[in-house]
Amino acid sequence: MTKKAIITQKKVLESLGQSASARSVFASIASILLGLIFGLIVLIVISPSDAFTGFSSLLSAGISSMYRFSKVLYNAAPLLMTGLAVGFAFKTGLFNIGAAGQFTMGGFFALYAAIMWKMPWWVCVIAALIGGAIWGAFPGIFKAFFNVNEVITSIMFNWIGLFFVDLVLSDTPNMLDLVGNKTLELALANGSAILPDLGLKAALGNPFINIGFIIASAFAVIVYFVLEKTTFGYEIKACGLNRDASIYAGINAKRNIIVSMVISGALAGIGGALSYLSGTIQMETFASSLNPMGFNGIPVALLAFSSPLGIIASSFFIAYMQVGGEAMYPEYSSEMVNIIIAVIIYFSAFSLLMRNVIGKFLSSKKKRMEKALLDEGNDLKPAVQPSQGEAK
Repeated sequence: MTKKAIITQKKVLESLGQSASARSVFASIASILLGLIFGLIVLIVISPSDAFTGFSSLLSAGISSMYRFSKVLYNAAPLLMTGLAVGFAFKTGLFNIGAAGQFTMGGFFALYAAIMWKMPWWVCVIAALIGGAIWGAFPGIFKAFFNVNEVITSIMFNWIGLFFVDLVLSDTPNMLDLVGNKTLELALANGSAILPDLGLKAALGNPFINIGFIIASAFAVIVYFVLEKTTFGYEIKACGLNRDASIYAGINAKRNIIVSMVISGALAGIGGALSYLSGTIQMETFASSLNPMGFNGIPVALLAFSSPLGIIASSFFIAYMQVGGEAMYPEYSSEMVNIIIAVIIYFSAFSLLMRNVIGKFLSSKKKRMEKALLDEGNDLKPAVQPSQGEAK
């Protein structure tokens, strides 16, 4: 390798090593690849003859047709919002594991405004924002004023929110269908509350097309701008990095904790609105389990290192895997598909570890480049130094 090539490679390694975002991208990609490889191994162990066909379906189904691609975007929209909710709280050093409850409250507020008040879709989204914000405020208040761990309070408020919604729905028969176990279909109750589809739903006969992913991506851009370009965002991140130092610097940590959880809950609530205002699903009464969308926001945020723009990509990836997993049926059962997706999500949780490993690899590579430059310089020196007399 020439000296010029070594210097060029060294500069590239230095820029990658100094860029946290670049290391994060490489770490996320490495985690995804490891998860996919592990998934392939599981498929081979279960059914060697169908393994590669099933794996190919997993990777290609999301773009195999407009129907499936639109379903990817449909699934990604609420995932993006719950990922933003978890990621925003991470920035303040908080672990918002209550996104599931905030998602449920947001969906309920949106449906109540749609069915009972006959409001248009954008008013219903605002109602969902308010519902999620209210439910996110409680863990923030307990954390700020009583130092109660937000993980405990947010988990408890998940179930409180679920049972509260069940209770209100059961006492509001005007919101329920004839059987009484689900809310009314929006198409019959209030068509204006369904998210716009730009005329594509009827033209293509595809029920999953709407502007949900566009709305969610817009919120991701707004959150990025708030965190990176405003004083409030700087204070939020300062509290997350070192709360004691931020207090010493004059930052109101208690206020930032509460506001951060309120915003986090509002984002999760909007995710509930994007899910239930799609017009394809109905909220069930007497539900015994929480909507998994809130919990799936955690790996979405981890995979993107809580970067708002990165969450756009990670939510799309998780949704893509979900649609690809559906295409593997009936060769593989739904449980097997869930295992593969869970393994990929599990590896994504190791993204931080992967980032550190990549950082060490780049550092060692840089040292080897420096040694190669030193050896190159030594090779260019004359083998025998001239004596003092000869020099004269």
